[in-house]
Amino acid sequence: MIVWLNGTHGAGKTTTAALVQQLLPDSRVFDAEKVGETLMDITPGLPGTDNFQHWPPWRPLVVETARHVLDYTGGTLVMPMTVLVEGYWREISAGLARHAIPVRHFVLHADQDTLRGRIEGDTVLGPSAFRLRYLEPYAEAARTWLHAEAEVVDTTHLTPDRAALRIAEAVEN
Repeated sequence: MIVWLNGTHGAGKTTTAALVQQLLPDSRVFDAEKVGETLMDITPGLPGTDNFQHWPPWRPLVVETARHVLDYTGGTLVMPMTVLVEGYWREISAGLARHAIPVRHFVLHADQDTLRGRIEGDTVLGPSAFRLRYLEPYAEAARTWLHAEAEVVDTTHLTPDRAALRIAEAVEN
């Protein structure tokens, strides 16, 4: 099974994923961003883009990597990854479905002011114009398709521990 943690930057996906992994037996975190980083290392390089998700190979490589990891390890993959383009999510979820991999799709949500404050106050990554640019696309995706496609966990007033517990309990029930 895959537990996909979606949501924009600052929602707490990476922190929550590590905590969910501790709560779900036989689970491991697979960050699909590493697939994107591998593509970024290809030289002389792929066409220029501000987001590796726009490269067509990224989406099927995420599916195939997840499939092969699950075939090898079994258990559950916890995948913290923002996907705000509906077509990209449909491509990934359809690919996983073709391999009969069940997916529990969660969106970690917070209001815009909270997200902005988290991004601007991030003591690890620091303030990030890149991350801030995704606030409006996230809001648009949430309004038009994303919240209808997932189980929404509002993290505005929820600690990462509580969010992880809520997700783990939902997966186990």
